[in-house]
Amino acid sequence: MKRIILSLLIIYFFSLQPAQAYWIWTPKTGKWVNPKNLPKDNPGEQFAFAKSFFDVHKYEDAKREFRKLLKAFPKSAEAAESQYYLGLTEEKQGKYYEAYQAYQMVIDKYPFSERIQEIIELEYKIAERFMSGEKRKALGVTLPVDNPAIEIFAKVVENSTYGPLAPKAQYKLGLVLKGLMRYYEAEEEFNKVVSRYPDSEWSAAAKFQIASCRSLLSKGFAYDQGSAQEAKERFEDFVREHPDAVLSLDAERNINDIREKEAEASYNIAVFYEKQKAFDSAKIYYNSVINDYTNSPWAARAAAKLQIMEHKDEKKN
Repeated sequence: MKRIILSLLIIYFFSLQPAQAYWIWTPKTGKWVNPKNLPKDNPGEQFAFAKSFFDVHKYEDAKREFRKLLKAFPKSAEAAESQYYLGLTEEKQGKYYEAYQAYQMVIDKYPFSERIQEIIELEYKIAERFMSGEKRKALGVTLPVDNPAIEIFAKVVENSTYGPLAPKAQYKLGLVLKGLMRYYEAEEEFNKVVSRYPDSEWSAAAKFQIASCRSLLSKGFAYDQGSAQEAKERFEDFVREHPDAVLSLDAERNINDIREKEAEASYNIAVFYEKQKAFDSAKIYYNSVINDYTNSPWAARAAAKLQIMEHKDEKKN
């Protein structure tokens, strides 16, 4: 019986040998580990090993090895470069938001990296992708509300407030918010372009956009005369300051549109007073439309209304 038990133990021991060959004891961790999960002996070798996968487009393998380096040698010179390559790898796979996150980690953790300016440019291009409607190709990451371009353009400005891309990124941040009809926030961002970068090529365009946001705010469910008046004044200022700008033609069209709205509003007030039999007040507003908005279709309507009222007055007399 003892011989049988001994024989079974020997068979069991030898059956475990192939599996045990993949595990080793590490005194440093006090654990059995699979050598496949261990990094190379130094960060230089590990980086070269990871990049060898990147170079042949084996991106998942590359990411695994770059992460090993970051975990094992977080303070090495190769760590910053590995984090940068993680961003490149995510971007190669079409995972643009994940790429942005990886790039930003370089700036946050390794601010002395020689890649910083290059990374800011890469982040800017990713923001432009999202601005133009680029969709994510991977699942598993919760994207910011509305449009990731909002977060990324803001981060580009934060990373390099007075860098070459900052004015453009600030302006485009405003455009994204405007496109989402978040006009107050958009106006705030456009104001930053004007105040922070008054000499940049984007300053004039930002002034136009501020006026445009004011104009759009006046076109809500109810006509907002105050916002419309402010928008008109801003458009007029823009035309005076930049008479030769391409956007001045758009500004003039916006001014005409606002004047039409003003004429319509005054006409409707006159109609209201007329219905309330406050004829003197109605005449004042009808005359205001005729005198202040001579070329508007509302001026002709107001003139017709006055003629009818005068005809009624003659009948009474």
